[in-house]
Amino acid sequence: MTRLLVAAAVAMAVSLIGTKALIDWLVRHRIGQPIRDDGPEGHHTKAGTPTMGGVAIVAGAVAGYVVSDLAGGIYTRTGLIVLATIVGAGVVGLLDDWIKVRSERNLGLTKKAKMGGLIVVGLGFAVAMVSLTSVHTTLSFVRATVPGWELGRLGWSVWALLLIAATTNAVNLTDGLDGLAAGAGAFAFAAFTFIGFWQFRHVSAYEVNHALDLAVIAVSMVGAIVGFLWWNAAPAQIFMGDTGSLAIGSGLAALALATNTQLLLPLIGGLFVIETVSVIVQVIAFRRFRRRVLRMAPIHHHFELCGWPETTVIVRLWIVSGLCTAVGLGVFYADAIANGITA
Repeated sequence: MTRLLVAAAVAMAVSLIGTKALIDWLVRHRIGQPIRDDGPEGHHTKAGTPTMGGVAIVAGAVAGYVVSDLAGGIYTRTGLIVLATIVGAGVVGLLDDWIKVRSERNLGLTKKAKMGGLIVVGLGFAVAMVSLTSVHTTLSFVRATVPGWELGRLGWSVWALLLIAATTNAVNLTDGLDGLAAGAGAFAFAAFTFIGFWQFRHVSAYEVNHALDLAVIAVSMVGAIVGFLWWNAAPAQIFMGDTGSLAIGSGLAALALATNTQLLLPLIGGLFVIETVSVIVQVIAFRRFRRRVLRMAPIHHHFELCGWPETTVIVRLWIVSGLCTAVGLGVFYADAIANGITA
């Protein structure tokens, strides 16, 4: 428990201070976020707001993890692989953000280049996990044996790639309002903190090696996101950019894969699913029927165009995110109780 508290505190402090320093540096160098022309009109006033704040989130999470393990010198393979995945995806996002601000257009890496980078990160994660750890290669919900369909090393690696790609894109789509994706990400990582610590306490039932280290990474992300939110809350003084959204998405997917809760992730990160589905439905409806289901996708823009103030949309969607996370944790805990796994 001490390691978790130290990790959260250090991550939050580094992110809080680091984000402020990053804002000052970006302002001095006049580096700001371009705003897409087809977005809501109210967002045009945000043009020039510093971006790439995800750098502080990643730095805070790394610092929290490293410092929390200094006393005992416990750095596990699983933990390092998950952390490297977060950093790797963050680097892909940073390249995308840097190209945007340098060109002063809301066009960074091409879709192929960005997806290629994420594939490299996901492939590295999958290969390292199946080669260097004892991860279960089954399709899992709340435990490795539920439903427990064996995918094999190759099948699990492909599944890992798909999950990382899907989750990073889902978080990226959600990152359209001040603090929205960050708040939802904090809820989800808090859930994985509980899951990792619970699995550590009941390792014989879950057979997840290094579960405590995974909990440390999850709580480090919580602390780092909270520190960043201090500056990212509406009206945002800085945006996380793709640096932050890709790091958050890859971290959630990697933790779900490492803790054997892959199919539970859509419940825990329910808001990200809702946002993604809203875009898919909008695209299909327009292409097939030339009609729009929403005024604008993703769905948070629809609510804005319905007249809701931005802060109202953010807080209400945070509530939805918190409820989804609570349902996911409830399902996880209910399975534990049903199988006699108690505190």
